[in-house]
Amino acid sequence: MVEENKDIKNMTLAEIGELVEGFGQKKYLAKYIYGFIHVKDAREISDLSTLSKQFRDELVEKGYYISEIKLVEKLEDPDGTKKYLFELGDGLKIESVLLFDDSRRTLCISTQVGCWMGCGFCATAKLGFTRDLSAAEIVDQVNFVSKDECRVSNVVYMGMGEPLNNYENVIKSIEILNCSAGKNLGIRHITVSTCGVADGIEKLADEELKPRLAVSLNAPVDAIRSSIMPVNKKFKLAYLFKALKDYQFKTGNRVTFEYVMIKDVNDSNDNLDQLIRLVRTVKCNVNLIEYNPHQGCDFLPSSRATIKDFAKKMQNEGIETTIRLKMGQTIKGACGQLGADRIASEKKV
Repeated sequence: MVEENKDIKNMTLAEIGELVEGFGQKKYLAKYIYGFIHVKDAREISDLSTLSKQFRDELVEKGYYISEIKLVEKLEDPDGTKKYLFELGDGLKIESVLLFDDSRRTLCISTQVGCWMGCGFCATAKLGFTRDLSAAEIVDQVNFVSKDECRVSNVVYMGMGEPLNNYENVIKSIEILNCSAGKNLGIRHITVSTCGVADGIEKLADEELKPRLAVSLNAPVDAIRSSIMPVNKKFKLAYLFKALKDYQFKTGNRVTFEYVMIKDVNDSNDNLDQLIRLVRTVKCNVNLIEYNPHQGCDFLPSSRATIKDFAKKMQNEGIETTIRLKMGQTIKGACGQLGADRIASEKKV
């Protein structure tokens, strides 16, 4: 069984520097190694041609390696959205989604195999939780798609899993992606999305690197939110918004709220008024997301007329609001659908 701490892809530039010096080599070689892995996509120690053969052999002898995720399937929706199904070293599978929006190339990446948060509208939740991804497994989704398709301009931690429940590996992966010796992805082009893990938001506010923050809100009052999002039973809206205000005070960053529009659940006129009162307490923008149906869930999407009415009234109240209609639905790559293919196939067995 391989050791995660021997995976060079799982190391920051500083950690590779310590590794290099530990072998009696010059520290500047760390940047070469980092670049070969995260720019040139080296997959084997032997690919690190800048290093002497003796040093490469020593690394291999000591058990060091470069991990990789493997592509199982790539699907494309008529709207251009692309979904990648990857297999990890232990045979488990995750999904990533590439979205095209004008000049932006946004990759939605996973942080866990499955998810244990149990949100009622999400297919991934029905898979349950298996394990966290390593920082290398998170980063490698970006590396693979960048090589296969295009340079990724934006990364959102919004795939399978709850990022703030895999906190250390997520923060480490952000450092690796942001590093100028590698992908050099600007911190303002990295967004961490959470279903509302308030204590994780408090920790994120104190990090040196401060990615953008998105919160899957989906209801303006505790009763509704708790019924569709179990996380709200632990972190009520009052606690969540206190954490968001503290985060905003410390970072100066605007918060993005994701609001999945579900017919007869969170889309009444009263819900709209409650939502306006709630979100205007922080500097924010709101994405109204058309609910994406999947097998095993009886929810229905709000009508597009209702969604447009929500958006118009919120904009009239001075709240920046965007409508996100279905993208990638035919390949089950839309918001809340990741893992839906496997749920359907398992039910047929």
